Amino acid sequence: MPLFGNVFSPKKTPPRKSASLSSLHTLDRVAREVELGLEHGAPAMNIGGQSLKFDNGQWVSESARDGGPHKEVHRLRKRNQQLEEENNLLRLKIDILLDMLSETTAESHLMEKELEELKTHNRRRK
Repeated sequence: MPLFGNVFSPKKTPPRKSASLSSLHTLDRVAREVELGLEHGAPAMNIGGQSLKFDNGQWVSESARDGGPHKEVHRLRKRNQQLEEENNLLRLKIDILLDMLSETTAESHLMEKELEELKTHNRRRK
């Protein structure tokens, strides 16, 4: 038997009472649906005096919800993305054209060098 008792085996706690503190279990189904609000809307919050609502994957200002600046900003962002994609495509085309130009230039220099060698070889024959 240990000197101070078995400190590593705590006493078992008594089971908790299953009585709920909520009075919702006493309500009927219809009253519970009204109380709990089973049909909830989009999440909304108020930050710095401006109310925002989550709509179609983005936080939208409630004041601009009926159109106005939000739609304009969304349209401009979409246009900006289209222009960036077009810009990337044009840069890719420029890179391809520069590669083609450098390849053609290298081939041209090789042909000119070969032509000069043939000319000098032909002059030596005569």
